[in-house]
Amino acid sequence: MKRAVTALVIAALVGVLGWRIAVKVKEGGGNDGRGPRRAGFAVAVEISPVEKATVREVSLFTGTLQPRARFVVSPKIAGRLEKLTVDVGDAVRSGDLIAELDDAEYAQQAAQARAELAVARASVAECKSTLEMAERELERVKALREKKVASESELDEQDARYTAARAKHAVALAEVTRREAALKAAEVRLSYTRIRVEWPDADAPRVVGERFVDEGEMLQPNAPIVSVLDNNVMIAQIDVIERDYPRIRIGQPAVLITDGFPDREFTGRILRIAPLLKELSRQARVEIELANEDGVLKPGMFVRARIEFDRHADVTVVPVAALARRDGHQGVFVADTAEKKARFVPVKAGITEGERVEIVEPALSGSVVTLGHHLLEDGAAIALPGEEPAAGAGAPGPGSRGGRAGGGR
Repeated sequence: MKRAVTALVIAALVGVLGWRIAVKVKEGGGNDGRGPRRAGFAVAVEISPVEKATVREVSLFTGTLQPRARFVVSPKIAGRLEKLTVDVGDAVRSGDLIAELDDAEYAQQAAQARAELAVARASVAECKSTLEMAERELERVKALREKKVASESELDEQDARYTAARAKHAVALAEVTRREAALKAAEVRLSYTRIRVEWPDADAPRVVGERFVDEGEMLQPNAPIVSVLDNNVMIAQIDVIERDYPRIRIGQPAVLITDGFPDREFTGRILRIAPLLKELSRQARVEIELANEDGVLKPGMFVRARIEFDRHADVTVVPVAALARRDGHQGVFVADTAEKKARFVPVKAGITEGERVEIVEPALSGSVVTLGHHLLEDGAAIALPGEEPAAGAGAPGPGSRGGRAGGGR
């Protein structure tokens, strides 16, 4: 907007200057009052000094702020939401309890699993006792058989009883293991009724971004309850065009501003660069990381990012308005303030920053014409600000008017 207003003002000044020059030309024309202005008529111009300064090549990109991390808290099981302990904007820490589901059904399942485990353990004790008795009886029959008191069939029968008792004991032990697993599963399901938030960086608090449900609602597994944001560090996502993409580097500094805080600048560094450009837009996604210690930046804010690609210190600079083209060459009109002449000098321009442009070559000094050069040619006479355009060679003198000698009527 500022550049547009400046351009309009310059255009208006050029128009007024052109009108003044036309009037002067008409007043200082030939004896017949016709034809163009005579050669050597001084053109009113504005000049600006050639300076030494530091210029930067900076590109401006637009984007959106996002939190460094965001996740949605959901239940793993179905149930009625009995209690919600947080709301939008609340700070939470890793491990905090944020919601509770109705746990009556899951508590009953856990109690039943404990009872079944107790029965299984009692069965193990019974089977163990039976196995011990069968083992002692087998040893007794073996002793009697060695003394030829017990028969071979009695020994075989007792050995089969021992084997059966040992198998029943093994089954009872396996049943205990199964019941223990069932109890653990029931207790895990019961623990799911108490919903907590957790993340790796447990020391850094986060904030609740959105709430999706109210107390009393029936929830299905994975139904969103709240979202949790990490706003301690923000990520600015910008899109970079193909021309600038090769100049982006990870770790490159960037300065960001947002409409919410127009008088404040935030410093960040490029964190990630997408390895591809989108085919439709020919742009690549670039992420800039910046600290948000005071929490003023919020996700979704529109930002403008300035990235510096190059910097030249102590170089020759002139106003951009001084650039002109003659015979296909870009250059500037250097003002000779002593001779009141303008000399066209072809130049090679470098970095442009704002209203200034770097002159790479040749070396310049003095002042350059910034307004009125569209009426100049190499060696043209000029009138500096505050001076009346003076007549040059072949031009009418101060006492002439309408091409006649002064004093006559």
